[in-house]
Amino acid sequence: MPNDTPVLEPDHQTAIPRNWLANYLPMGISQILSIFGSSIVQFAMIWYLTEQTGSATFLAMASFVGQIPQVLLGPFAGALVDRWNRKLVMLFSDGLVALVTLALIFLFAIEQIQAWHILVALFLRSLFGSFQYPAMRASVSLMIPKEHLARLGGINQAVYGLLNIVSPPLGALLISRWKMHEVMMVDVVTAGLAIVLLMLVRVPQPAAPTVKKPLTPASLLDDVRAGLRYAWQWSGMFKLLIMAALLNMVLAPPGSLLPLLISKVYNRGAADLAVVESAFGIGVVAGGVLLGVWGGFKRRVYTVMMGITGMGLGVMMIALAGREQFNLVVLGMGLMGLLNAFANGPLGAIVQTKVAPEMQGRVFTVMSSLAGMAAPIGMLFAGPLADRIGIQPMYFIGALACIGIGVAGFLLPDVRTLDSQEPGGTDGDLAAQTGSGS
Repeated sequence: MPNDTPVLEPDHQTAIPRNWLANYLPMGISQILSIFGSSIVQFAMIWYLTEQTGSATFLAMASFVGQIPQVLLGPFAGALVDRWNRKLVMLFSDGLVALVTLALIFLFAIEQIQAWHILVALFLRSLFGSFQYPAMRASVSLMIPKEHLARLGGINQAVYGLLNIVSPPLGALLISRWKMHEVMMVDVVTAGLAIVLLMLVRVPQPAAPTVKKPLTPASLLDDVRAGLRYAWQWSGMFKLLIMAALLNMVLAPPGSLLPLLISKVYNRGAADLAVVESAFGIGVVAGGVLLGVWGGFKRRVYTVMMGITGMGLGVMMIALAGREQFNLVVLGMGLMGLLNAFANGPLGAIVQTKVAPEMQGRVFTVMSSLAGMAAPIGMLFAGPLADRIGIQPMYFIGALACIGIGVAGFLLPDVRTLDSQEPGGTDGDLAAQTGSGS
């Protein structure tokens, strides 16, 4: 029976250097710059669509097309990332996203922009991002010592939360003072800076098998199947990935409807949308700082599930807020952000520490593909349903589902014990007890 376990070449073993922080920082800063520019452009595009269409169905469609590349190409992107030079993948991805933004800038400048142009741009930006995300996430575990990954996850959540605080009001300010093509130039400039910084970083490659199959459609499918099989056969890990996908399914629709909630239910404008989104960012910063200092529960799964359950409570506050209780919406978004950091930071650390480095690109894209598949399904129903029953009831449905997912994580034994499991799903605590005769 053939053995599928890769044999590692000694000269491909990558030791994390002592100056790991100095090497990682330019890449971390480049991602911050890239996300900053993209956040401003994303805010501007969504508000433009909100003003031009005023349709829940169209906004849900905008979110839907942004997820399609992850569904169709995610597993293949992960398999390719595990074969290709990860640094070059990140460089090309950032550059191609900037080119898409330049095309939109041209259309806005000559006043020929149409709503469908933005849908195409959202699709292409997501397409190139489906390669960039797994390349970056899979590289981190080879650049950062394992004992720092959870704290780094918390710090990253805090930084990204800070960007969520700054980007929406800055986007609203720029929309009010600049023309759209001028606003979108911010993304091009930050992408250029990100590329320059990334060129300074040494991004290690994972250990390679002694016999490497040439890249053909058949070998690519074999790599994809290996990633799916790796996740599928590990019951606890696969259930955790499914729960993350379900979370996307129930929270993506309310997220895509937020601009309409602000404009239609509360009769407010872009500045108020920026306040709500900034409240989420403030919550993420607070949660990230707490997680960075505390590190979370010893069993990181507990921190993830506490975060998911708490996010559901935040969504419930928004669902129950009256039309004169806009402050409750702001508070609910802040609570969501706080607990979002607790859910996301340890989740990435679990995958990075439990999954073999040479499989991480594939496993991360299995995760993003499941999430990408779930979110469009939710949004396909959310737009027309919100047009029929209203926007706030959609938040109520999402809140109940989110709380249910968090509670289920505490109740499922193979998910609850994931931190003590060896790669593949063997319970390390149980194995240790058996081996000691206890």
